[in-house]
Amino acid sequence: MSKVNAPKGTGDLFSPQIEKWQYLEDKIRSYFSRFLYREIRTPVFEHSELFQRGIGSETEVVQKEMYTFADKAGRSLTLRPENTASVVRAAIEHNLLNDMFPLRFLYIGPMFRYEKPQKGRQRQFHQFGIEVFADGSPQVDAEVIYSAYNFLKEIDLRSISVEVNSVGCDVCRPGFLEQLQTAAREKKDALCVECQRKTDTNPLRIFDCKNEKCIDTSNSFPKITAHLCEECAVHFDQVKAALQILQVEYKINPRMVRGLDYYTKTTFEIISGQLGAQNAVLGGGRYDNLIKDLGGPDMVGIGFAAGMERIILHLQEVELEPRKKILVAYQNPEIQDAALGLCETLWRSGVHAYMEYSAKNLKKQFKKGDKLSANYTFILGEEEAQNNTISVKDMSSREQITIKQEELAQWLKKNI
Repeated sequence: MSKVNAPKGTGDLFSPQIEKWQYLEDKIRSYFSRFLYREIRTPVFEHSELFQRGIGSETEVVQKEMYTFADKAGRSLTLRPENTASVVRAAIEHNLLNDMFPLRFLYIGPMFRYEKPQKGRQRQFHQFGIEVFADGSPQVDAEVIYSAYNFLKEIDLRSISVEVNSVGCDVCRPGFLEQLQTAAREKKDALCVECQRKTDTNPLRIFDCKNEKCIDTSNSFPKITAHLCEECAVHFDQVKAALQILQVEYKINPRMVRGLDYYTKTTFEIISGQLGAQNAVLGGGRYDNLIKDLGGPDMVGIGFAAGMERIILHLQEVELEPRKKILVAYQNPEIQDAALGLCETLWRSGVHAYMEYSAKNLKKQFKKGDKLSANYTFILGEEEAQNNTISVKDMSSREQITIKQEELAQWLKKNI
């Protein structure tokens, strides 16, 4: 019978790689708690309508990348391709928008998009992100960017840079889109077939195209930053001023519109020169209409999502301090119960300990300790059992000492 492999674009995580993921997740939770974010967990699949309405029916994500299927009752469901819409849905459904303060959410989890697998991005990929509701101030935009930028610095991601833009609002964007459509139609023959289609349906998405010819052509198109209404222009100026106060260096990228339709005003990305071609680590922006569009109150929001696989690529270079481990070995079956009791003491003290229940002699147990990469081996023999002592062997120096059972807590405090 042939073996069954994981689907293309997915992967398994196990030791020692999983330790890097645990390290990153711990860092995320610890760091963002400073800003009073609280974790939220949403289902990995939602009604397809949520993403069609939230992300935009003409986006690449909805058009080409969603994993959509019918359930037993014929309802259309989709594995979540992103999590902002899900967080908004959860906040509305559970009345969190009225009951929680501050309205700050953190999420960590898998997302799903049917894309060509590549280094740092799979069809099942992982993101962490934050969402802030009910705060329309430009200063919170800057704080969100600062928190993302400073987090990446704290985990020592190097060569990072911040790019910001404003994509306007319902007041100024329609006029800009008309000018963009006119420019795109004049250069229609220089655009790919897909961008020609986008010209009529959603011209802003032309800036998402990765075709080099389309990029060169669209560089001559109108820039949205030149068509902002007074409110959006003032908001953007204040975001930039706050970023200076927070000591975040940035550059303006007028082409950056992000791949989702719900963005308004501020958008941003953080890229890393350390990660090669797939250099976008994190991106987000303001979405002042999304909550209302999904059936909630007229409430603004802003957030970002970060690709965890791409950050993990960086963490390959980080040496994590290994947890110290103890092997508990016993001389013969009559002492096994005492060894098990010693293990219980170690586990209750928070120590990583292991014993081989089926081993028949110390030599085989020591071999298990080598495979385990144990730092110490605690040995219980007849002499130790009679004298209420433990023989402690340092597995790196091979030195061995004897301690009394009542000295165990003090020894652990000093050495583990």
